[in-house]
Amino acid sequence: MDTNLLYYGDNLDVLRRHVKDESVDLVYLDPPFNSNANYNVLFAEHGTRAAAQIQAFEDSWEWNEEAAATYQETVEHGDEVANALRSFRTLIGTSDMLAYLSMMAPRLVELHRILKPTGSLYLHCDPTASHYLKLLLDAIFGPARFVNEIVWQRTSAHSDARQGAKHFGRTNDSLLYYAKSDAYTWNPQHVGHDVDYVRVHYPHVEEATGRHYGLWDITGPGGAAKGNPSYEIFGITKYWRYSESNMHQKIDAGRVIQPRPGTVPREIRYLDDSAGAPLGTNWTDIPPINSQAKERLGYPTQKPLALLERILSASSNPGDVVLDPFCGCGTAVDAAQSMGRGWIGIDITHLAVGLIKHRLTDRYGPEIAKTYRVVGEPTKADDAAALARDDPFQFQAWALGLVGARLASSARKGGDKGIDGRLYFHDGGSPGDTKQIVFSVKAGHLVPTYLRDLRGVIDRE
Repeated sequence: MDTNLLYYGDNLDVLRRHVKDESVDLVYLDPPFNSNANYNVLFAEHGTRAAAQIQAFEDSWEWNEEAAATYQETVEHGDEVANALRSFRTLIGTSDMLAYLSMMAPRLVELHRILKPTGSLYLHCDPTASHYLKLLLDAIFGPARFVNEIVWQRTSAHSDARQGAKHFGRTNDSLLYYAKSDAYTWNPQHVGHDVDYVRVHYPHVEEATGRHYGLWDITGPGGAAKGNPSYEIFGITKYWRYSESNMHQKIDAGRVIQPRPGTVPREIRYLDDSAGAPLGTNWTDIPPINSQAKERLGYPTQKPLALLERILSASSNPGDVVLDPFCGCGTAVDAAQSMGRGWIGIDITHLAVGLIKHRLTDRYGPEIAKTYRVVGEPTKADDAAALARDDPFQFQAWALGLVGARLASSARKGGDKGIDGRLYFHDGGSPGDTKQIVFSVKAGHLVPTYLRDLRGVIDRE
């Protein structure tokens, strides 16, 4: 199967039409979900709340005819997934949360289909929906295929402590980790030991090298009952952890010493020889993207590259294929590219596709464009005209992407003051002197007013 593909379109359609059975090694997905919405609104049925409350969020799902049709299509299959959705409807009614779960169900079924037997899936979500999604994944993968729920601390507690809030700070996301079979790829990960552990276990510093080391017990736990050998070294006879030949090799290498005459010999272990502490499920060492981060692209749900690099390191190998069906600003794509994995990214917005192309070029240079293919973008004038007619905003994002420009942050909200996009550059002036090109995107026939308006924008800016 071809890889290094960037698809524009509905991921359910792309998965069904273009991605083969058991062809992907790792799936990471961060589905859009408005976790900042009022919790009660997410669970209210549409007939029971005012129209003003039923506003569509850019990153949320809404119970409507499309959601109802998707729910019905999935339920009529009559399998474990159908049973789960029927149970959800009994519990939470025809709410926005049910719409979200109904839309996710067929996509998760397809993602299970495309995974190799050695493959894994990481679903990134927040505690608002993680318990429902876990049940849905249990229905698709089977409860025995659940591996871990990873908790990523995405922010500090103070950021959620609004005045009058009656809850503990909401600071974490969840990563639901499932495997296709028992044969899934697993590469153990380690993190550095904390300061107290180093102080207790590696308290000494070797004068010649400056290396930290500790003196570790080498007696055999359980003695003869555990099969440990007994012999004498340095005048001390005990049950030891190592065979006699291995012990003498360590002594000759200076790795086993007797700290003082008459004391039990101990083994020298250097801190820099340790792989570190095995990584657990509470990830507090990867900070979120902040306003000063070099990798920041201005995408509202951007995840840090280090987070995806850890996931790829643990659950894939060089040459494997990584797929992100909600690829947004392309963090998973970027991580896969830098780590020698093949990749497939899917997004339903030209804004995201253009941003990923821009991101890859910025990091890897213009030549990177020759190493991947974009599928689903307009390739003919008629295609572009149809996009402009059907979705002017997506046309605008696509057109800006053709010249490497970014959509202006205010463009989605209206009131763009004549600027649809910007392209920043440096031309050898003083350090930090950033300049910009401003863009106005128009569909249809060019008229003089457009140029006069843009001239005014340039003068104003």
